[in-house]
Amino acid sequence: MDPDLAMAIGMVLGVFSVPSILSALSDRRAPRVASFTLMASGGLILWAIANKPGGYSFADLPHVLISVIARYI
Repeated sequence: MDPDLAMAIGMVLGVFSVPSILSALSDRRAPRVASFTLMASGGLILWAIANKPGGYSFADLPHVLISVIARYI
């Protein structure tokens, strides 16, 4: 898995886990699966940053997401 793909998957998982956590907290349930998903997202993002020479900047993130989507579609 290349770092760009890991970063894109991590960003998507992170964005989707936040509403799930908020929903679980508002229903007074423990956000178990959403917390695991958020940790997996963080792990993918950290792995991508560690394996990309030079790392990522915030300005690069939209380009990374679009290029991964374009590569696989």
